[in-house]
Amino acid sequence: MPNSHPVARLTRAVIHTDRLAHNMRLLQDIVGARSLWPCIKANAYGHADEIIARELLRLGYDTFGVADVCEAVALIEEGIEATFIVLSNTLPEHAEALVAHGCEPIVCTPDTVRALARAADKLGRRVAVHVNVDTGMGRIGIAPAEVGAFLDYCKSYPSIEIRGIMSHFARADEADKRDALGQLARFEEVIEIARSHEIGLRHMANSAAIFDIPGSHFDAARPGISIYGLAPSADIANPRVRDLQPILEWRTRITFLKEAPRGKGLSYGHDFHTERPSLIATIPIGYGDGFSRRLSNDVDVLIGGMRCRQVGRVTMDMSLVDVTPLRGRVSLGDEVVVIGRQGEETITADELAAKLGTINYEIVTRIAERVPRVAISDDD
Repeated sequence: MPNSHPVARLTRAVIHTDRLAHNMRLLQDIVGARSLWPCIKANAYGHADEIIARELLRLGYDTFGVADVCEAVALIEEGIEATFIVLSNTLPEHAEALVAHGCEPIVCTPDTVRALARAADKLGRRVAVHVNVDTGMGRIGIAPAEVGAFLDYCKSYPSIEIRGIMSHFARADEADKRDALGQLARFEEVIEIARSHEIGLRHMANSAAIFDIPGSHFDAARPGISIYGLAPSADIANPRVRDLQPILEWRTRITFLKEAPRGKGLSYGHDFHTERPSLIATIPIGYGDGFSRRLSNDVDVLIGGMRCRQVGRVTMDMSLVDVTPLRGRVSLGDEVVVIGRQGEETITADELAAKLGTINYEIVTRIAERVPRVAISDDD
């Protein structure tokens, strides 16, 4: 039975597609004519992979980095026609799905290569792969000394096409670039070893390296956090990083207002007591939405263009805000900004990350699935 009473959640993440376009223009200008393969893994870093993929396709980008075949298949089933580079190593059991859906997996084990070749033969196809070399990340990838033999092994299977050779930086986002430049030098040595194997495309640069290590741009770059308008770290030297525009705003609305006397305990545990007669607003956002409980009593939100302190423990579905300075100027339904701009004030993902001792990546990727993502464009 169709829903005759449609409703929209009061807490939502607003995605500004015009800002995404701005960020892609900026990144493309930095790398020049080289290809950009945006990373949209982890639900596009919490920004809604389908929304982001459709907008990137509209902008002319059609090769995306995903974490696993499941992310690729979900987008394919939504009608996203693109090339998906699967950036995490997988197990042989996923080989047939990778080949069937035309994914381009990274490879760094003979077992995976063999399984992909068998699946490709079974389906009557060829499969393009990207050989992952560990130049210093210490996570996945073959050792540089093994590159020649591994490329020979891949080429022994006619159904395997080596589309690219790649690596990944561990410390490109740090002020001291010596370690990153050491990785770059090792990758350049690997490229020399691989020249006789017709390796195809070379790619290594992440967001930090796009800004700060131009020698790593090679044939293609894989921007992640920067396409969403967030800096990889505070240590990026290139001043153009400040031109990025955050594309996500996290908003909710006031659902309840009450006066609380001086000394009133609020929320679970009563670890906050009012120090004056206070006007307290309830907002429908909590740790079930990704608004961390560890932010309790230590974070601001924006209401009426003013910073207002969250008070009491953050609960699963609700939080409290002291809006006493807005008494007489605040009403039920008023907008509340958790991340974003309101009036002349701004709260950033970096601000929340600093309070939690983490990085902006984690703030946006932890926004819960139940929070709807809504695409808008300030250009419209």
